[in-house]
Amino acid sequence: MRVFVTGGTGLIGSTVVAELLGNGHTVLTLARSDTSALAAEAAGAEPLRGALADLDVLRAGVAQADGVIHLAFANDFSSPEALARGVAEETAALATLGAELVGSDRPFVTASGTPWVPGRAATEADPPPTDGPVGGRGRAVLAVLELAARGVRSSAVRLPRTVHNEGAGGFAGVLTNVARQTGVSGYPGDGTQRWPAVHALDAAVLFRLALEQAEAGTSWHAVADEGDTVRDIAAVIGRRLNLPVEPVPTETYGPLGPIFAADQPASSTHTRQTLSWEPKHPSLLEDLENIQP
Repeated sequence: MRVFVTGGTGLIGSTVVAELLGNGHTVLTLARSDTSALAAEAAGAEPLRGALADLDVLRAGVAQADGVIHLAFANDFSSPEALARGVAEETAALATLGAELVGSDRPFVTASGTPWVPGRAATEADPPPTDGPVGGRGRAVLAVLELAARGVRSSAVRLPRTVHNEGAGGFAGVLTNVARQTGVSGYPGDGTQRWPAVHALDAAVLFRLALEQAEAGTSWHAVADEGDTVRDIAAVIGRRLNLPVEPVPTETYGPLGPIFAADQPASSTHTRQTLSWEPKHPSLLEDLENIQP
C-alpha cells in the first residue's frame, strides 16, 4: 500500500514510517522544511513539500495514496491562543483529507488521545472529550470517524499522555523540560494522578495494524502502561537530573495544567484482543532511565 503520512518525521511519525516501510508499504510523507525532506528521504520515504496548513498539498498527497495516516500537530502549548490555533489548523487539515477520501473505501487513520473517565480506566468504547482546552481535537476526530458512513475506512488510534522513546516525548517529556528550566522535578496536585503511556515503537505497530485491518468508524488504544502516577514519573526525572522532587502549581504547565492534574488511566484490552497488538518495548519508567543529566 502507498501511504500518505502527515507528521512523518516527528518522534512518533518516524517510527510509523519505519514500521510501514519494514512491512512492505511505501510512504509519501509531508515535509514542511528541507531538513524534514532530507530526513524523510534518509528513512526511505518520499517527501511531499508543504505544511499542514497547505490544503492543496494535502489534497495532492491523498490523490497519490492508497491510504492516509495523520500524525501532524503544531504542538505549541505556550498559550491558550497558540493551542487554539493548532487545533484549528488540524481541524481544517482533517476535514480536507477526509473530503478527498469520501467514496473511495481507502483507510484513513488519525491520531487521537485517550479520554479520561472519572473513577476508572478509559476504554475504546468511551467517546473523546469535546470540551476543554483540546475539545476541538475530539470534535475533529469524531468527524473523521463519521466518514465511515461516506465510504471511508476511517479509524482513530488514541495515544496516551506519554508516547516515549529513549526517555523523550509526551507529557513526561514536558515534565523533564520544565524540570531542567526550573531546577525542580515538579508535579501538579498530590502526584497520585495516573497517566497512561506507550513506547513509540509499539504505537507505530498499532498504526500499521489499524491501517491494514481496522473496520470503519473504530477507535483503538495504544496503551502499554495503564497508568503511572505522576509522582513516580517525577521521581525518576528528579533522580536522573539530580533535582529535588516537589509539588508545583498547576499553572506551571500553562493551558495543559488542568489536564496534567487529572487522573486519566486507560485500558487497551479490546485493542490487544481484536488486533492482536502486544507492546514489547520498555515501559515509561524504564525508558526514563535514558534521560541524560
